[in-house]
Amino acid sequence: MTINAVDLTEHVIKPTLEYLGMHTPAAERLLLGTAAQESGFDPFCQHNQGIGIYQISSVQHWQIWDEYLAFQPDLASKVRGLASQHQFLQDPDQELKTNLSYSTAIAWIIYLRSENQLPAADDIEGLSHFWDNHFCHQQQHHPQDFASWINAHTFAA
Repeated sequence: MTINAVDLTEHVIKPTLEYLGMHTPAAERLLLGTAAQESGFDPFCQHNQGIGIYQISSVQHWQIWDEYLAFQPDLASKVRGLASQHQFLQDPDQELKTNLSYSTAIAWIIYLRSENQLPAADDIEGLSHFWDNHFCHQQQHHPQDFASWINAHTFAA
């Protein structure tokens, strides 16, 4: 099952970033390109050790909580608010597969914790290198793949 890129942007990425108070067109475009590269918009794909539409590993998921969100209580509360109460307590990693808003928030925080300046939305080369430096999980993917995908899709970010 794949998800339409426009629907993912309008119904998941944009509202999640707005909820977190961190929406920008560049963040939107970066997360959309990330989902395209990491899973091909399939939340149930299993490449390498990744889970969900962004292919976040269990180790990476826990590092976000233990090494970043533990020190950002307001942001941690918002992210936890996106997770389903029962499922998160039983199997937090399952949220990465079944809860698109939660996995989008975790993916964004992977970028956020780098503390590097996000390139502008129209700087496709910059965004592709940002993805490659801070997120890319698959050795066969390169910044050019990310940039080519973004350039080939003309819908607004």
